[in-house]
Amino acid sequence: MNANQTKLLKKIDQAKVFLTHNRNLFKCPYCGAKMTAIEDYSLICAQGHRFDLSKKGTLFLIKHGVKSDYDQKELWQARRHVLQHGLFDEVLEQIIQRMPQRNLTYIDVGCGEGTPLAQIRKQRRQFNDQAIGFDISKDAISLATQQTANSFFCIADLAALPFANRQIDVIIDILSPSSYREFDRVLAQNGILFKVIPNAKYLIELRHRLYRPEDPKYSYQNDDVLNRVIEQYPQTEVVPVKYQFDLTPELATDLLKMTPLQWGTQADPANVFKTSLEYVTVDMSLLIVRKIL
Repeated sequence: MNANQTKLLKKIDQAKVFLTHNRNLFKCPYCGAKMTAIEDYSLICAQGHRFDLSKKGTLFLIKHGVKSDYDQKELWQARRHVLQHGLFDEVLEQIIQRMPQRNLTYIDVGCGEGTPLAQIRKQRRQFNDQAIGFDISKDAISLATQQTANSFFCIADLAALPFANRQIDVIIDILSPSSYREFDRVLAQNGILFKVIPNAKYLIELRHRLYRPEDPKYSYQNDDVLNRVIEQYPQTEVVPVKYQFDLTPELATDLLKMTPLQWGTQADPANVFKTSLEYVTVDMSLLIVRKIL
């Protein structure tokens, strides 16, 4: 079955096709056994644990109940709107330029509603990539399945990735937490980790409207995060990415809805729009780690 034929199938059937060809990428989140069979619309491990595809073609690959502060449909809709208008475009371009020019298997850690992964797939349409996005938020994954780019989505736990050892060529981690032990386990030989962290000026215009100067959240430093990565991976390459993102009133409203910055107890959302917020600074570091065995 070719790619065009696959696109004509229902989401659940598209996912079944993907799993039929790629079950070796996964391991059981309960017992760690290999996934050995596809039965009807279920993925089954060697010990008999069964994982059923949802109607939207997703898998629940986590061994505990899920409760996330990010399970807010309005948040994910707002994030999609802002990202599709370009908030992360320049950092995504930096990642795409550095991805190997061959067919790859990659995962998007904390993929949210799927826009970054969809943009990467579209820019790499000449390759037969296997792309997987996962998040702990059910609402995010439900929305991600609406993306037109052909990717597979699942609900999974970062601390216990449901992927087999050394099967992933590229890990993409944009402003999400990390589990370096798990990353090391799943990355293939010569695999690459792209981790994006915020710098001091990231969304500083919004931050300064939400908080007073005496509040600790008025400023931000990423030294601890950066030092942890470099300590874990001394070979890390650091690429600064900084640009201005212009806002319309609608984009400014959605930016506020999507960002955890507003969750601080001393945040003052009412102050954000006392005057128009016409742009924000996107200030990030792209950390590139090439696995050396």
